Amino acid sequence: MSFALIKKVNDEQKKHAVVDVRSGDTVRVHQKIKEGSKERIQVFEGVVIRTDNKDSHTSRITVRKITSGIGVEKSFMLHSPLVDKVEVTRRSKVRRNYLSFLRDRSGKSARLKAVKFDREAINTVAEAPKAEEPAIEEAKA
Repeated sequence: MSFALIKKVNDEQKKHAVVDVRSGDTVRVHQKIKEGSKERIQVFEGVVIRTDNKDSHTSRITVRKITSGIGVEKSFMLHSPLVDKVEVTRRSKVRRNYLSFLRDRSGKSARLKAVKFDREAINTVAEAPKAEEPAIEEAKA
């Protein structure tokens, strides 16, 4: 298998655009859950403690939240068809990529300092280019 062929297959699996998510962001991840024949959207809100392979089709974020006093972590593949959308609700100043120290902390010591940011600009994802329209226009001409 050639590298170009592998790259082409990987690029086909990628979404056109995803939200720029960084460590320290508080995000709401909308995930599709299938139960029997029904499908619904479940929202998981928490702090991004890790980002992996940012420019790859295997880019992943790990989100942590506290539920009933118990820490829950979930990893999401950003280009997965099960991930409907990711919203950044809060951005914090952090100096590292992997915030594992948050696991040992609770309450006020687990707080991160917020940074002002343009929420609408970050959460807006560009539309996918439509490849079919130019072909239709060429056929008419």
